[in-house]
Amino acid sequence: MTSAQCRAGRALIGWSVEDLAAKVGFDAALVRDFEGGLNDPPSGTIEALRSALTTGGVIFTDGGSAGVRLGRQGGDEGTRLGELNTENDR
Repeated sequence: MTSAQCRAGRALIGWSVEDLAAKVGFDAALVRDFEGGLNDPPSGTIEALRSALTTGGVIFTDGGSAGVRLGRQGGDEGTRLGELNTENDR
């Protein structure tokens, strides 16, 4: 994940630097510095940030150029077609 993807992902789901930092238990300064290109944190740190954003609904893309888009938030896929019935098809 690039620093630009981190910033864009946060913007898509309306999280502040502090929100993202709190989700992963990091100091907000670490997130701010990463997004500003001021540090190069270990890959485990970047993966923790990416994982939190993914859980929040961000989808990372790398086809042609790195980017992000908004997917489903919360990971709830809804009711599968084969499980629909008159009670839950509303």
